Amino acid sequence: MTFLESIMLALLILSIGLLILSVFLKDPYKELREEMDQMSMQQIQEMYQIKKKLKVLEEELLVGEEPFIQQVPAESSAHSLVKREVHEIIKNQVMLLTRQGLSVEQIARQSSLSPDEVKTIQTEMKFRGHGYE
Repeated sequence: MTFLESIMLALLILSIGLLILSVFLKDPYKELREEMDQMSMQQIQEMYQIKKKLKVLEEELLVGEEPFIQQVPAESSAHSLVKREVHEIIKNQVMLLTRQGLSVEQIARQSSLSPDEVKTIQTEMKFRGHGYE
């Protein structure tokens, strides 16, 4: 054997040995990947639980507001009813229903407002420049 052949043979044996060694060695990043996956799963589960709890709280708040609305005396003046804050979405709904030609009573039923509140919102929208005719 020549010197060059012996170097080639040594390199071949070394490469085969390293290949076999790499198969049996433990992956140093495997634990890190598994840990990251575990943390991601925990975070997803926690977010799901938080969203569930938030949904329950929102439902409780909506249920909690209903008795408050019912406690408003029927003989109150229109001015005292307006003090109750009406959400902008409801105002937009009133505006759209008015544009469709519904009566004040129909709008009041659909938007869960009193007729006086509907008239007040219509007047407010008219003054803001949101004509509904």
